Amino acid sequence: MILSDVDIKKYIEKGTIKIDPYPNFEEQLGPCSLDLHLGNSFKIFKVSRYAFIDLKNKTDVEKMMEEIVVKDEAPFIIQPRDFVIAITREEILLPDNIMGRLDGRSSLARLGLVIHVTAARFDPGWKGKAIMELGNLGTVPIVLYSGMRICSMTFETLVAPAETPYLQQKDHKYAGQDSATASKINEETK
Repeated sequence: MILSDVDIKKYIEKGTIKIDPYPNFEEQLGPCSLDLHLGNSFKIFKVSRYAFIDLKNKTDVEKMMEEIVVKDEAPFIIQPRDFVIAITREEILLPDNIMGRLDGRSSLARLGLVIHVTAARFDPGWKGKAIMELGNLGTVPIVLYSGMRICSMTFETLVAPAETPYLQQKDHKYAGQDSATASKINEETK
């Protein structure tokens, strides 16, 4: 079941879902979602000596990327065809019976801004700042600002609590993220 605005507010107020900084419900709360703000950490691919990313030979994606940190309220320009990893300002802690799903905002999508490629699910028990895979599908650069509302999260209850929440999984590669994080797929390929 997807949580309504009433439930989202109640779960956050009770501390069942933890959001830091604490949300401004008047600004962020929708009928069934909570808007999140763009953080100030970004990762972009830099010019590389690699002609391709080889998943079998464990290419270190982190070395192929560069982190850019902007000040609060500062601009970050995403060029057409750019791919950027970004982070939310908010840190989220989900209990073992609630999952989150990240969605882009319609107003930004109408400009050609993609908020996530496929990684929209946040498992029960997840903790950290949400990572977004931003893409500009438009034909002109888009100026984003750290602190602007960038995406929204919906929350869904599970029929029963997860037996092994995210933080208890052996392979929880992205737990506790507090800056833009490159792919860690090389940790799982053989």
